[in-house]
Amino acid sequence: MSKTGATEKADPWCAPVAVAQIPETGLHRDIEADQSVRHAVAEMGGLREVLSAQASFDVMPKSGGRFHVAGHVRARIGQTCVVTLEEIENDIDESVDLIFAPPEQVPQMAALVDEAEESDEETPDPLEPIENGVIDLGKVATDALYLAVDPYPRKPGAVFEPMVEAADPEDHPFAALKALKVDPKKSRARKPKGK
Repeated sequence: MSKTGATEKADPWCAPVAVAQIPETGLHRDIEADQSVRHAVAEMGGLREVLSAQASFDVMPKSGGRFHVAGHVRARIGQTCVVTLEEIENDIDESVDLIFAPPEQVPQMAALVDEAEESDEETPDPLEPIENGVIDLGKVATDALYLAVDPYPRKPGAVFEPMVEAADPEDHPFAALKALKVDPKKSRARKPKGK
């Protein structure tokens, strides 16, 4: 619970790795989301369903207390076609290549990223913070999955065709003026006789 009294939504997929336990030679982790985790990932990500989700990561120590996390996230998700509104399934195969660093290094690196963007230098990748001495590979996998989701999924071959309506002959810029037009026969009939 935070100081404001509101609770933060927990990450649905957790696979923590304590950085103190990562050997110098690095480590490999394969993780797979069970049904309850997939349901929570789908709900949090606004997806109809997550049918499967797994990830493979290699975590290698670097200098300065940093760690390189590389791997792949594979998933099969259920969505709704934005054209036909039919239920469809999409496969995700997203690569991951991140550098995690102690939290105190992250602001310093963010300033270097900002400087590089303003100049012609190659922009370094921003660092991810190591939180409480842990890298959560489940969170890494969830973030990669969400980034790979097509926000406008379409069924193969589905094409949006706007509805075409026949032009109404009474629907033109001067239609309102036509309604105000005075009929000359009616206007003569109203004139008093003798004038």
